[in-house]
Amino acid sequence: MSNPRVLCLGEVLFDLLADQLGLKLEEVKSWTPYPGGAPANVACALMKLGTPAGFIGCVGEDEPGNSLVKLLEEVGVDTTGVQRHPTAPTRQVYVTRSLEGDRTFAGFGEYDTSEFADARLKAEELSQSLFQEADFLVLGTLELAYPESASSIHRALDLAEQFDLKIMLDVNWREVFWTNPDIAPAKIRSLFKRVDFLKLALEEAEWLFDTTDAGAIAHRLDSIEGVLVTDGDKGSAYCLGENEGKLPAFSIPVVDTTGAGDSFLAGLIHQLLIHGIQNLSNPETARAIVTYASAVGALTTMKPGAIASQPTANEVEAFLASHQL
Repeated sequence: MSNPRVLCLGEVLFDLLADQLGLKLEEVKSWTPYPGGAPANVACALMKLGTPAGFIGCVGEDEPGNSLVKLLEEVGVDTTGVQRHPTAPTRQVYVTRSLEGDRTFAGFGEYDTSEFADARLKAEELSQSLFQEADFLVLGTLELAYPESASSIHRALDLAEQFDLKIMLDVNWREVFWTNPDIAPAKIRSLFKRVDFLKLALEEAEWLFDTTDAGAIAHRLDSIEGVLVTDGDKGSAYCLGENEGKLPAFSIPVVDTTGAGDSFLAGLIHQLLIHGIQNLSNPETARAIVTYASAVGALTTMKPGAIASQPTANEVEAFLASHQL
């Protein structure tokens, strides 16, 4: 296996999706487990597009942990960076759904959010050799909620800087993961000065910056090379290099939006590696990269499940040949 060019650090878990729509947590009669976790989704989507990726995270020594690691390996993701915790369980999160299918993260059953294995990722066990060979590090912010995994984020940032990786931060705000959500904004903002690219959902941009203008956010952060602001079926805005723009979403029949933002991010990184970051100064290249990312995200919504629905590079090319923005 070739060394992973992209390292995705964070959580891999099961989303337990409510089978009945429009019910509260305690009213749901049955649940269906889907593999997920934003960094794991990104790693899988990159592999399917043809960019070698590795996942770094911690799962329990349990059946859910075994099946998630097996899934990553079947997709081709490098699992050298996966740690196993002997007693903490692999995270499962209950997800209720509205009548329209919109998802709400509804908690963790009998466990406290801090009790799961992904919160126990050990900084001292991060593999330096993975970072020596890679080009990109992708981080979320959920691991900042727990002391041990927060230390691992900062260790990963140190290694990325030491070996000159580009760093992509996807805010991916999920309040239910935090024991104390009030400390989240300061902890998240503390990472901004250390990253090269920032992806935010529209609500996250408003929450952290009081604006949804990608160019204004990039200007405020000064040292950043790119900002993406996504807004689901309303499209996305970007500031890459000096180039700003907005793109509508592709008009397609949507089955399940789970993981679409993660696929968008994978498409973006895949294209950045192909075109080279130095070429972001070309406005056509910047727009083409975001168009490609939008196509990867769109295709992921056309089938159920975050990972199972991710497209191959050939499927993306075929889609782009027949769909215009």
